[in-house]
Amino acid sequence: MEPDQSEMSILANGKGHDLGDDMNMPMKALMEDDQNATQNRFDDPEGNLAENVEFIPSGEGKKPRFTDFEGKTSFGMSIFNLGNAIMGSGILGLAYAMSNTGILLFLFLLTAVAALSAYSIHLLLKASGVVGIRAYEQLGYRAFGTPGKMAAGIAITLQNIGAMSSYLFIVKSEFPLVIQAFLRADNNHGEWYLNGNYLVVLVTVSVILPLALMKQLGYLGYTSGFSLSCMVFFLSAVIYKKFQISCPFEEFSHNSTAINLHSNVSAFTDHAHSYDNGHVVDEDHCSPRMFTINSQTAYTIPILAFAFVCHPEVLPIYTELRNPSQKKMQQVSNISILIMYTMYFLAALFGYLTFKENVEAELLHTYSRIDPYDTLILCVRLAVLTAVTLTVPIVLFPVRRAIQQMIFPNKTFHWLRHIAIAVVLLIFINMLVIFAPNILGIFGIIGATSAPCLIFIFPAVFYIRIVPKDEEPMRSTPKLVAACFAGLGVLFMIMSLSFIIIDWTMGSSNAAGGH
Repeated sequence: MEPDQSEMSILANGKGHDLGDDMNMPMKALMEDDQNATQNRFDDPEGNLAENVEFIPSGEGKKPRFTDFEGKTSFGMSIFNLGNAIMGSGILGLAYAMSNTGILLFLFLLTAVAALSAYSIHLLLKASGVVGIRAYEQLGYRAFGTPGKMAAGIAITLQNIGAMSSYLFIVKSEFPLVIQAFLRADNNHGEWYLNGNYLVVLVTVSVILPLALMKQLGYLGYTSGFSLSCMVFFLSAVIYKKFQISCPFEEFSHNSTAINLHSNVSAFTDHAHSYDNGHVVDEDHCSPRMFTINSQTAYTIPILAFAFVCHPEVLPIYTELRNPSQKKMQQVSNISILIMYTMYFLAALFGYLTFKENVEAELLHTYSRIDPYDTLILCVRLAVLTAVTLTVPIVLFPVRRAIQQMIFPNKTFHWLRHIAIAVVLLIFINMLVIFAPNILGIFGIIGATSAPCLIFIFPAVFYIRIVPKDEEPMRSTPKLVAACFAGLGVLFMIMSLSFIIIDWTMGSSNAAGGH
């Protein structure tokens, strides 16, 4: 089946997706030839260009011309948006990951993952710069034709729908508990404002939907900045609490005044005592460990491997960047990754140093065991909920773009379609969260397959296929490194799927590879 004209038109010189002759031509020649043919190939009675054409190279020395709007998002706002895309609820589990690896091993793994993520973005930007295409799905089309475009679009859609579902599930489960704790209501008598189903719909309609209807992703820079400030507040509270909580922990049962706290503290102290056969926890269990290997260590690797998932958002943010260039977007990516790297490590370190081996998989739950009515921790939980909520619109944009690329590849921008896709997506995700919460296990499998594809495999194979052989031969060092990078992605995919299947068969929930 032959590709339609709109897809063919994104290729240099109007040729098909075969990488033979056209990839051996210098890019300057391609750009000069394409400049004159552009208007004829995209003749539109309304004066608009198809949405699937993201970027049209212009003559040498001129600024790139975007098909639907000029890039207007500032450098700082782009950092906010990409940082918010990286930052997920997974930060709450990093202290637990450190407890199962030790400080030095955790630091090594986190550093390696951050470097790999920056390299992956470099591959995407390099491939994008060669052909002048700034849509993930169209890079797939440029490399492998329609199957490549569909594979990238489906992976982005499934990965981000899974991420949005997990974020809204956090809102559904945690928001009622936060409200209940603020009201000091020991029992839930069925009030609507303590019903998670009502609250998740209310948050979706009042906060997420209006933000998701923005035409450009760059407009969300302000909410992304606020979201990141909420996570900075979370980090500050974790550091502060380190100097307020001492080890051993049994003393906190005497400090609490909550009526229903006794059973929680007993369970907490029993858990701590179990490490020493019922005796008071000694200093050995209150000392941090630099290097640890246990049965849970392997489960932390997928958690860290996906800690910097932001790749579906990179090219949309690149498209809207003011005065865009590959170097400038790489700087945006590097700064965003560095900021998140610092926050991840500090949150994990101080959370681990506070509770040592007693830290739970969800850090804030560990604080609640000491005092469920601690005002600071309640404010932190509310801030984390706010940050998670404001991340949903950022994640929704690439899904909508992917759907438009797959279903409406040659349609111009239209507000009705733009709004309809967002509404349908949010309705679908809300129904999943409300009526089928266990579906998140299925999304665990999806995440374990789509995330390695988006982070490791697709950027590497797109780069290998798109970069001309006369510029970088197949046996050149950059392409060999990219091939090894793709192999690493396959390894992570196998590892993540294995852990999830083992968890399902054992009835536990240790493996978490989500964002």
